[in-house]
Amino acid sequence: MDTREFERVIMGIDPGTNVMGYGVLGIKGRKLTPVILGAIELNKVGDHYLRLARIYERVTGIIDQYLPDELAIEAPFYGKNVQSMLKLGRAQGVAMAAALARQIPIAEYAPLKVKQVVTGNGGASKEQVANMLCYILKMERDKLPSLLDATDAMAVALAHYYESGKPTAGTGAKNWAQFIKQHPDRIVGKTINNKQ
Repeated sequence: MDTREFERVIMGIDPGTNVMGYGVLGIKGRKLTPVILGAIELNKVGDHYLRLARIYERVTGIIDQYLPDELAIEAPFYGKNVQSMLKLGRAQGVAMAAALARQIPIAEYAPLKVKQVVTGNGGASKEQVANMLCYILKMERDKLPSLLDATDAMAVALAHYYESGKPTAGTGAKNWAQFIKQHPDRIVGKTINNKQ
């Protein structure tokens, strides 16, 4: 699919050292189109450093093919195994470096935040996230990739779309009251106190 027809293209990544999910979301007006979603399987690559090279190559290839305007990536969650956390952080860093090499801005989201934004439940399962994506993006469940890392990546892209569309995003405002104070020209109609 040619992504140049979209006004905005967001690439989402669910980082991993065994499987890294990716999803590309096209936006035109208010219409959201899932362009592609899949997973980079790294289980057969034995050496950790070769896995990092593979991540960089594949992420760069996806970026070059689908030309995203932004990259949204899931932040590593804190675990008890320090070595696993280090490896996951490296995988995330390499994916981010691929985007930075193409001068693509990056947004990072905690897993709980992604689930909360997409499903309304920060404790949602991968299956619940996939089901909600099917509903929102009108995707057929039986045509999704078998690895749910792919739908997790698309959820990161969707969460970024929702979060970056909030009026306070990118304005420096920390809340609605501050946003309204900074932008009185955007107030339309009457308030409850009958003030214009």
